[in-house]
Amino acid sequence: MVDAAGKFEMRDAIYRGAEPDISIVIVSYNTRVMTLECIRSVLAQTTTVLYEIIVFDNASTDGSPEAIRANFPQVELIASQENLGFAGANNMAAMRARGRRFLLLNPDTLILNHAIDRLNEFADANPRFGIWGGRTVLSDGSLNPGSCWGDATLWSIFCLATGLTNLKRNSAVFNPEGYGGWKRDSIRAVDIVTGCFLLIDRELWEQLDGFDPDFFMYGEEADLCRRARKLGACPTITPAATIIHYGGSSEPDQAEYRIKVFAGRITLLRRHHSAATILAGKILYMMLPVLRLLAYGTAGVVSGRNDFREKARIWRHFWQHRQRWVNGWSDVGVRSARGNLRNNVSNETGAAEHPSEDALSRSRHQG
Repeated sequence: MVDAAGKFEMRDAIYRGAEPDISIVIVSYNTRVMTLECIRSVLAQTTTVLYEIIVFDNASTDGSPEAIRANFPQVELIASQENLGFAGANNMAAMRARGRRFLLLNPDTLILNHAIDRLNEFADANPRFGIWGGRTVLSDGSLNPGSCWGDATLWSIFCLATGLTNLKRNSAVFNPEGYGGWKRDSIRAVDIVTGCFLLIDRELWEQLDGFDPDFFMYGEEADLCRRARKLGACPTITPAATIIHYGGSSEPDQAEYRIKVFAGRITLLRRHHSAATILAGKILYMMLPVLRLLAYGTAGVVSGRNDFREKARIWRHFWQHRQRWVNGWSDVGVRSARGNLRNNVSNETGAAEHPSEDALSRSRHQG
């Protein structure tokens, strides 16, 4: 009996020297167990497309590089001594990629039902789209709507800031960024394919010069897709390619997660909108934590509920550290997010010990 890793090695021996159809790029940051499970799922579920796997590790301190090196010597490992963020890491990995298409894949994902094969088939059938994505679900099979998004507008930011989006998640009017009401169960052109499972033509990636490095993390795929659409691309989702995406794997701290997301949101706002829209958008974004803090703080005092108090604490932290996000990704925000100041990258081939069984039950997101 030959296991998934053995099949990969045999295919690698047969096709050694051939150009792969897809370069699968995985950026990891302190997600050792999940990264190993993700790679195993790729090996087991990808059987018809010729591919290579490149893992860029963003200076993890949990033994991720050693684990990848020990378990998967056929995987190309780039072990960075500095956290370059999601955009920078993917750009670096893409420079090593040989495929005619790049698949950006989060480490907190599991491939289901030959999803990569299906996504590549969809791309072959619709080459003009340029960017393709699939459907993401949680570990219990319920929909994770984060595989794609609509562009942020002043209306969508207003709905988010005032809480209308949370109250009307199934409404396409009040949740336009989330395509409210659409279960991702049909083929559809979208504004943004999320970087957790994004397939892009190599030629288009190179035309765009990859991700804008000013996006340390979050917002980079929105910027990429917006620029790609200007070149005639049509990012599109297919439900035929479905994966599990847990979410939150490298940023369990909700306050810190929101700081990074909003830094990306405001960087995106500044990149693509007029001065008047930028000003209005920033005011709305600054309203959001104030309104949340007042609402949860009052509810916590009146009800005595600890969950409301905890949410108030999260929004208080978010507001107190607004210098890290209010102007988008800045030096102070990047330094804080990076966590270390070393600047050295080593290229190795690699992976580690078998992960624990709880990997399939955890629910967190990529950094």
